[in-house]
Amino acid sequence: MEYVCDAPRTRTWFRLLTEGEAVSESLEMHHAVEKHYRRERERAIDAFHPTTSVFIEQDINKEAHIRRSMPLFLTLRDQDGAALATAMLPPNAKPSGGCIIVGPGNADPYPEHADAIAALGAHFGITLDRGSCYPYRR
Repeated sequence: MEYVCDAPRTRTWFRLLTEGEAVSESLEMHHAVEKHYRRERERAIDAFHPTTSVFIEQDINKEAHIRRSMPLFLTLRDQDGAALATAMLPPNAKPSGGCIIVGPGNADPYPEHADAIAALGAHFGITLDRGSCYPYRR
């Protein structure tokens, strides 16, 4: 995981960098972030075009391309490391929409963590409102 930013009440946002981290997040949070992570990583891999025809050099810059083109997968953690919410933001956190933020079991994280979600939005300079980012609202 990679540190992203602090949030109020001793919580912290981290970026999930590997499939293993996504699997752990899915298990701890009882949702399917690993499925989305795998799908988005495969899309990024399929979109990669090597800049050389020399076989041994074809994967140079592949991981950098994947990181740039994949959505950001983030986890909100408390001071003890417990997962509180999971977010998927557009690549490079561009304000183009397409964010998803959920709590454990796909529950609504906004009642408990709206201030932390606002801190994440402020960090990236985007608005992460419940109406746009929580997909299971009723």
